[in-house]
Amino acid sequence: MPTLKSIERAVVACKRCPELRAYCAQVAREKRRAYADQPYWGKPVPSFGDPKARVMLVGLAPGAHGSNRTGRPFTGDASGDFLYPALYRAGFASQPKAVDRRDGLTLRDCIITAAGRCAPPQNKPTPQQLRNCFPYLLDEFDTLPTLHVMIGLGSIGFDAILKVLRESGYWFESPPVFGHGAETVATNGTRCITVIASYHPSRQNTNTGKLTVPMFDAIFARANALVAKE
Repeated sequence: MPTLKSIERAVVACKRCPELRAYCAQVAREKRRAYADQPYWGKPVPSFGDPKARVMLVGLAPGAHGSNRTGRPFTGDASGDFLYPALYRAGFASQPKAVDRRDGLTLRDCIITAAGRCAPPQNKPTPQQLRNCFPYLLDEFDTLPTLHVMIGLGSIGFDAILKVLRESGYWFESPPVFGHGAETVATNGTRCITVIASYHPSRQNTNTGKLTVPMFDAIFARANALVAKE
């Protein structure tokens, strides 16, 4: 049975998508001018959070100059600047700011992962690249028997959750449909998991008002309410 640590090691060493490894390494060499004096991670990015989490967040993939630079999900870019304050307000994060892997941030009862582990060009992983990454998400799910809520940040993260649950022998009490705040319950007959959909906290969504702070806070308030019922 894999552990989160063993999955982390496998993710970081992964070479299933040579084109993505080459792209991430290129970005790490060339860097963005604002981060020219900083070392870049430049490798696949593992999950981050509490190994006893009851809440899992599944995003899209690392940003070229965010997680690909810092080595931690949603750290060092605008999406993280929107996500971690929300997690802090909900009590899932120890601090609202995420800068790098050594900033002291910890998560409580929450783990963050992604459908893709390497930064893709134009932030658009191909279907094959997502299939190559999928076994890692499936293994992470298997190591977290305490999970009660899974939150898809964006449609790709949401679809990845549905695939994990289906392949793990779960069925849905109602047809899953993506939309901000939409919910569905999955069960395998003995265990139930609530899946919540959320718009991705990308700059495109937050700057246009498609995703606002109250809308995002409502997602994590709902997650808290669900785990409190256990």
